[in-house]
Amino acid sequence: MTQATILYVDDEAMALKYFDRLISPNYRVLTALSVAEGIQVLQAHGDEICVLISDQRMPGASGNELLRYARDHHPKILRILTTAYSELGEAIVAINAGEIYRYITKPWDLEMLRTEVRLAVEVSTLRSERDELLHAKIQVQQAQLLANRVNNLALVCGLDAASSGALQQYLNAIKQLGGVSLAVNWRALHYTDWMQNEAIRHAAVAAHIQQWLSTWTDPSLADLTAALGEWVGQPQALTHLLSDNSQTPNERDCAALAWFVAVERVGKHSIQITVAADGQLRFDLTAYTKPQLTDDWLANAMENLEAQT
Repeated sequence: MTQATILYVDDEAMALKYFDRLISPNYRVLTALSVAEGIQVLQAHGDEICVLISDQRMPGASGNELLRYARDHHPKILRILTTAYSELGEAIVAINAGEIYRYITKPWDLEMLRTEVRLAVEVSTLRSERDELLHAKIQVQQAQLLANRVNNLALVCGLDAASSGALQQYLNAIKQLGGVSLAVNWRALHYTDWMQNEAIRHAAVAAHIQQWLSTWTDPSLADLTAALGEWVGQPQALTHLLSDNSQTPNERDCAALAWFVAVERVGKHSIQITVAADGQLRFDLTAYTKPQLTDDWLANAMENLEAQT
């Protein structure tokens, strides 16, 4: 098992050696003689450190300043202030400001120090495990949301061969661009609230798609250019419809998909999409080729459309 890493910062070299001798048999210990050195260690090893312990009184800058820096730049690190009894007021200020987890008074009680460090490492480990579980849960929820949106687009466009072929090409183009990333704050609303928002969003998409389809009887590249406006050539012309979280997508959000469907339904041309090295898109109309659909094309799109992060 990998040893937990603890950073201790104190301007007294003997205190650093004393702490290292006391704690290092059980943990990996990093040390620094000043706030500036502590920041350098955090910048180099911040992802490895689980607990930061800092003395308060140091020349140049106080321990509170280092702990505040850690809070802002490495929030997962558990922060502890060690200070003399006469400086407890500063420790209380740090606690109230959310800068530290707790404080340890000097001079140290050796067994108490060992216990405090052990508890801090355990809390840090539990927090990391909780964050990993939460991250996995959010990934599943976002994959489900994306699959739901893809399914809704299939219903909006229609399940006939032409509409399905257009949607397949549209989704393949998005996958070619790297997929879709959803930035959903699942903590802000209950899951059922999000589903209600999705229903409202689905209705808005349906209305815009039908409006575009009623407008384009023989769609051209000029029609797409006019509909997309400043989004012409931009990846969001394709991806925004699936990635955006607003309740009411606008006409431009839905234009590209509607144009794909309109072109396919007319059956005179097929759409060729080229993605340049800089990510810019180019649309061309070529001789018509009937789309080939497999039974599981929609399921594959639902499973493989999310961007890999």
